[in-house]
Amino acid sequence: MDYRESVGTDSAGVSRVAKIIRDQADKYGIKRKETIKGCVVAEEAAINLSSHASEGAEIKVYIRAFGGYMRVELSCAGDRYEFAEEMVENDLLSDDMGDRAYDMLGGILLKTMAQDLRYRHVRGNNRISFTVSRSPKAFLYRTIGALLLAVIVGFILAWIGAEGFNSAIDEYLLIPAKTMYMNALKMVVAPVVFFSIVSCVARFSDIYELGRIGGRLLLTFVFTMVLALVVGMGAYYLFKPGSGMPSDAAVKAAGKITSQSVDVSFKDMIVGIIPSDLITPFQSSNMLQLIFLAVLLGIAAAKTGEYSEKVKYAFEALNELFLKVTSLIIRFMPIAIFCSICSLIMETGFETITSILGMFATFVFGILCMIVVYMILVRTLGKTNPVSFLKNYSPYMLQIFSIASSNAAIPLNLEACRKLGISKKIYSLAIPLGATLNMDGTCVYLMIFSLAFAGIYGIEISAATMVGMIVTIIVLAIGAPGIPGSGLICLSVLLAQIGVPTEAVGLVMGIDALAGMFRAMSNCTGDVVSSIIVERFTKRRSS
Repeated sequence: MDYRESVGTDSAGVSRVAKIIRDQADKYGIKRKETIKGCVVAEEAAINLSSHASEGAEIKVYIRAFGGYMRVELSCAGDRYEFAEEMVENDLLSDDMGDRAYDMLGGILLKTMAQDLRYRHVRGNNRISFTVSRSPKAFLYRTIGALLLAVIVGFILAWIGAEGFNSAIDEYLLIPAKTMYMNALKMVVAPVVFFSIVSCVARFSDIYELGRIGGRLLLTFVFTMVLALVVGMGAYYLFKPGSGMPSDAAVKAAGKITSQSVDVSFKDMIVGIIPSDLITPFQSSNMLQLIFLAVLLGIAAAKTGEYSEKVKYAFEALNELFLKVTSLIIRFMPIAIFCSICSLIMETGFETITSILGMFATFVFGILCMIVVYMILVRTLGKTNPVSFLKNYSPYMLQIFSIASSNAAIPLNLEACRKLGISKKIYSLAIPLGATLNMDGTCVYLMIFSLAFAGIYGIEISAATMVGMIVTIIVLAIGAPGIPGSGLICLSVLLAQIGVPTEAVGLVMGIDALAGMFRAMSNCTGDVVSSIIVERFTKRRSS
């Protein structure tokens, strides 16, 4: 919603600017603290503009607000003048600032109190803009909007059926944009995980404390993944999705399949944890090898004597750097989601998506059941009020849902743990580790879809086969990177193991992007819940 008004440059006009900001902030439910700060900034900016205004000029107020977001721009005709940084740089060391001292102090006040403050001189007008409030759900709104728009555009293009036109858009616009974004995300996955764990481990002066906390975390991760498999199994046998779909129709509907494979040998996974060099784990994004290197370097960094603090500081700085890079990349998520969903709908069509809605609905039900299980664990093992936990963590769950990547959500989850009051020693290790090792949502996904496809193709799941599936799913979940799309690769391996044609994976490619959002939300919630549980047992043992 936009609001515009013009006021005079006298004292009454300046007071009117502050009142406009206050009224509009109240209208859109902006918090009182942010409203007061916005009024102070607006009044100071209006004074700043009026003191440099042309004769007879008016201050134009322009407000853009949506939900909890509010941005203000004030403009007034006048000559360009030095603002904020320029004034400080030119006058701070001057012995005689004269009348410009007041302007300089006003500029400093604006810079310190305002969010995203900008000054421009355009076509004879001085313009000052700033943000009063930035909604924590703004990114979610943009993401959901991109998702809905992609569905609408995709169905319209598929319905029109201009094959050559659709193929050109897909090949030269949608797929390149999606690929560029995914490459950017994959680019920072290895550094984010590596430096997060190194900087975390380096904080532990007592290596035995690290071993105790790490061991408890691993046991908690395995425990929650087993619970996730039980939940997925129960959800499938309750609804038995896909039972009405004949196998020949499933094969016909399946399009392109994944050609990648994952080695699920437990022996090879253990042996492969130790890399033969320092570069290959980063090139291949081998998470288990990266974790081994990170823990090893973190322990060494804590024991480097006189250089210890310098080494720790270097790793901390690199950690902050790559987390910032990740946050910058995530800003483009809505564009990537639009391109991905629109491309998938054009390629698969309406019939393919509706044919697997039963499986997808069962999967969503399983994720919701897993959230209930988390609340039970928070209450019984974590001794924390689940209602309070859900109230404080639910905004982060929604944001992680929109990000659809456990690794990319590491900064969000770290911030959530800090606000929940969890010990930094616990969550700074649990969140990066959990983003790779704790994949509860992925376990639910693999169990439900593998059983559904086994039912479609008439494959009997014996007790021995079920045990093998459970072990394989845990190994796959641990080895899979926490990025969008990894679920399809794991599913294809699991289907091949139980005798289901891998062509069936093509059925779920159209909805995997949306399923990935639910997987990431469950995975990250499990990481936070595990942090709460481990912190409680750590405190109990130390007391």
